[in-house]
Amino acid sequence: MTEAMDEREWLEAYFERYRQAIYGVDVSSDLVRLKEIFLAARRGGRKAILAGNGGSAAIASHCSVDFTKNAGVRCVNFNEADLITCFANDYGYERWLEKALDFYADDGDVVILISSSGQSANMCRAAECAGRRGLTVVTFTGFDETNPLRKLGVLNFWVDSRAYNVVEMTHQIWLLAVCDLIIGSAEYSAS
Repeated sequence: MTEAMDEREWLEAYFERYRQAIYGVDVSSDLVRLKEIFLAARRGGRKAILAGNGGSAAIASHCSVDFTKNAGVRCVNFNEADLITCFANDYGYERWLEKALDFYADDGDVVILISSSGQSANMCRAAECAGRRGLTVVTFTGFDETNPLRKLGVLNFWVDSRAYNVVEMTHQIWLLAVCDLIIGSAEYSAS
C-alpha cells in the first residue's frame, strides 16, 4: 500500500472520530435547552460569560462575539492578558476565574465553562462560585465521563473522546449551532 493511501485511511479514521463525536449521541434537546437559557438571559437583560483555557478560551472568544453580534445575546469572555495575569498573581491561577466572576458577574447571568478534560481547577472553582451565587452554569467537557466539571452545571455537554481537537471542535460546533438556532438560519449576512 502506498504512503498516500495510508494517509487517506488515517484521515478517514480521523474524520470518523468527528462524526462519532457530533452524531454519536443526540444532544438536540440539550441544545434547544441551551438556546432557551440564552434567550431567558437576553429577555432578563442579563449576559452570558464564556470562559476556557487555551483552545477553549479561543472558542469562548469566538462564540462570545458571534452570540453578541449575530444572535443579539450579550456575551463576554475573560481573555485579556492583563486581567488573567493580575488575578492569577493576586489570587493564584486556580482562583483567577472565580475572582473574575466575583467582580464581573451579575445576578441572573449565565456562565458557560469550556474545558476539554473537565479537570482544570480554575474552571471547577469558577463553577462552584457561580453555583453558590445562583448563576446558571453550563459546562462543555470531554475525556473522562466522570470529570469534576461535568458534575457542576445545570446543563452539561460531554464529548466522548480523548482527542483534544475533536473535543474542542465539537464544543465549538455545538455552541455555534445554538447561535444559529437563535438566529433561525445557518446562512445570513455578516454585517
